[in-house]
Amino acid sequence: MANGINRQIWIVTALIAVFIILTLSTSLWSVAMMFFFPSLDQVIYDLAPFTQLVAEHGLLVLVSSGLATILGLVTGIAVTRRWGRDFLPAVNALASMGQTFPPVAVLALAVPVVGFGFKPTIIALFLYGLLPVVRNTITGIDSVDSDVLEAARGMGMTPVQVLGSVEIPLALPVILAGVRISTVINIGTATLGATIGAGGLGKPIIAGLIGENPAFIIQGAALVGLFAIIVDTALGMIGKGREVSGG
Repeated sequence: MANGINRQIWIVTALIAVFIILTLSTSLWSVAMMFFFPSLDQVIYDLAPFTQLVAEHGLLVLVSSGLATILGLVTGIAVTRRWGRDFLPAVNALASMGQTFPPVAVLALAVPVVGFGFKPTIIALFLYGLLPVVRNTITGIDSVDSDVLEAARGMGMTPVQVLGSVEIPLALPVILAGVRISTVINIGTATLGATIGAGGLGKPIIAGLIGENPAFIIQGAALVGLFAIIVDTALGMIGKGREVSGG
């Protein structure tokens, strides 16, 4: 297991290095895109530096996924308590609705209320990323062995101590899996924010689609894909590390 984690660390390090190189090196992009698309007049997206686009994209994902993780965790814990069980069907229904509702529709409804840019994009990403965290929190806590819980209560632990010292630590790998899914979904979906002025790596993709320039599309899509793979692999390593330490 340790060898597998070490191998993943090297993979993540290599992917981060490639991501940084592609973010900073316009000359590398220029050579590659001119080779594949020699007929294009412009092969490099230059309306904003890629460092700025990556920072904007990262901020969108960080805020939306952070909010989804916090609220999803709190909600999932609440409906697994005895006093909150009655709300479980409603919470599942609302979270499912949030993910099945198209993000574009959320953007269209949110823009007249909060305006263009950052805020409506965060709302759409937050709603879209909430379901995996809620469901996995509920699944993880419900999967904790009842004998373990009884043993903890028999030791004199209060309900809060049982939750913090037993339930959450044992459920954490499952919860982290939900956070991982939610975050990776948001990395891809955040590209839609460019359509309403939120910036991010969706800008070259949208510009490429409008201008029929495949070079722009590839530049944006490649960085989004690498971003998602890096985050997915890193969060997967954290989950496996928790499983190893828990075992």
